Amino acid sequence: MPRLIHADAKDWIELGDLVEMLNSGPFDPEDEECVAEWGPSLKRLANNRRFLGDLIIEELKQRCAGQIESNHYNAQVVLLHKTPSFVLRANFWPAEEDSAIANGDRGQFFYDLPHDHNFTFVTAGYHGPGYWSDYYEYDFDRVTGHPGEKVDLRFVERSRLEEGKVMLYRKHLDVHCQLPPDALSVSLNIVALSPATDFLDQYRFDLRRSEVAGIVNHSALETLIRLAAHCGGDTGRDLVEECAARHPSGRVRFAALQAKASLLSDPDSRIALFDDVAARTNGLVGAMAVHEAERLRTTKAWIEAGPPPVG
Repeated sequence: MPRLIHADAKDWIELGDLVEMLNSGPFDPEDEECVAEWGPSLKRLANNRRFLGDLIIEELKQRCAGQIESNHYNAQVVLLHKTPSFVLRANFWPAEEDSAIANGDRGQFFYDLPHDHNFTFVTAGYHGPGYWSDYYEYDFDRVTGHPGEKVDLRFVERSRLEEGKVMLYRKHLDVHCQLPPDALSVSLNIVALSPATDFLDQYRFDLRRSEVAGIVNHSALETLIRLAAHCGGDTGRDLVEECAARHPSGRVRFAALQAKASLLSDPDSRIALFDDVAARTNGLVGAMAVHEAERLRTTKAWIEAGPPPVG
């Protein structure tokens, strides 16, 4: 489960103080211990009981101009500050009876959606009793990542992120299934970022089957690759070939492979392409190629069978 960070500071700091401290460093997003060392500083910001309310009021006065310009998260998140190496954010967690849940979508708050993270982050309970989580651990290096793959998910405990509690969520290790808090709650995060973050896979899991259910973080690059195959001419097709052969992300390589297949005129040629890749490729791309070839065979058989007889 996430590491509990001992942080008993009683004093408080302003948001700008924490931003200046992080910018001055050291802050290494690839060093888990370095990220963990910022837990006490986040606790000092959490001790400031007015900064978030003041920030929200100022945003409302400006018709949320700052959030509209910079915040690419969903409505749950108030962006506090962003740099290439870290993000400061506040997350709101409605309770079961709150209108956002009663009349909305639980999924937008990641409730009942077991998942890991493709980044390390420090979190602190800021307001309310805190969201509940069922915590698990798993071995990322033993997982290929294709849907339906069996995963050894080891249950640890159920606990909540109450006010003042500080924890470190470890990249590709800690899995949690979040549940609504007993009352509206708020948490603060320092999220560690790197240029590779967008290409590191984040999974959701099926706890009942102990399987990978899918990849959470699809990127715009995957869509652009498919468009480049059809709209980019020879340059676009060359780029697709390059991504399929050499991109460090298996997810992006498979998107490029799908783009190549989409250029072929008939289902048999597409199936042959995926079969060939499956036969000579390991890892995520090979596993996904097997699934895609099977999907195409099933679809082809359904199309060729034609509509069922009437009457």
